Amino acid sequence: MQEGIRLITPDTTSPYFNLAAEEYLLQHTDEEIIMLWQNSNTIVVGRHQNTLAEINTEYVESRDVKVVRRLTGGGAVFHDMGNLNFTFIRNRDEKDEEIDFSGFLEPIIDTLHKLGVPAEFSGRNDIVVEGRKISGNAMAYYRNRVLEHGTLLFSSVQENIAAALKADPDKFSDKAVKSVRKRVANISDYIKEPMDISEFKRFLTECLATAGANVWHKDFTHEEKAVIELLAQTKYSTWEWNFGNSPKYGFERKVKTQGGIIQSTVDVKDGRIEDVRFYGDFFGVESPDILAEKLVGTAHEKNAIERVISGTDLCRFFSKATADDILYLLSPE
Repeated sequence: MQEGIRLITPDTTSPYFNLAAEEYLLQHTDEEIIMLWQNSNTIVVGRHQNTLAEINTEYVESRDVKVVRRLTGGGAVFHDMGNLNFTFIRNRDEKDEEIDFSGFLEPIIDTLHKLGVPAEFSGRNDIVVEGRKISGNAMAYYRNRVLEHGTLLFSSVQENIAAALKADPDKFSDKAVKSVRKRVANISDYIKEPMDISEFKRFLTECLATAGANVWHKDFTHEEKAVIELLAQTKYSTWEWNFGNSPKYGFERKVKTQGGIIQSTVDVKDGRIEDVRFYGDFFGVESPDILAEKLVGTAHEKNAIERVISGTDLCRFFSKATADDILYLLSPE
């Protein structure tokens, strides 16, 4: 193994590959790593979050925004091509106390200072400029290794960030980690000389390479890419990891139909419907419990629910209700 720190700059903007690459590097190498990477439009949710409670599903579907869960905790973030991500992976003594974020972020903050950006470490895991967040960070441990990664909002479209992460929390009841929204800013707003994100990435690379230990640039080999792509395919791009891995939660909705008001309460575990109950002043010739039983075990997502209720005479349970009414009641989208 070459001494020093290996610098990797992946040539893909696939969030599935990039997050799989982090897991591979953390768990299957012993090198110390710096990785600089970008994702196309993506919401990245924290390891312990309820995905559906963090995202605006209508926006995600209409804009083809990818959704992926990461290894680390913390809140959901939106990535676009105006955002640069960094990952540090280091070896440590397993007996050491937890490593704080500030030590990892010093070279990032020093780089920003060289550009005239008055960045500072704030709170538990943020970098801010004049009280506005430009970087959020998270950490994970594996045996004697620690991974710290974060975002650098350089020229992100802030309206898209707000829209993509605008979920309706009133629909969900759970104990999952909730994101804390803060005022954000772009680094480019504080740089005096014009610079695009490619130039910023080059500048950051140069600064990291001269910050201390020997840094040598080596991107993924063909063998490494093959392993990472398989992990991306079998884990990071799957519904089971990104949605089904959510903590247990409850979901509630109400709809007014021509036949009366119907309210639903759905319990979901491992991303699948565990129980459904219907309430309201509606009429029906059969008990809606029959429909509820058919839904148990179904993935809590629109297409799966639609497949179950299609072909069912829903008016036998809910007089004058439409399929769209019932789909709205049950679907998180």
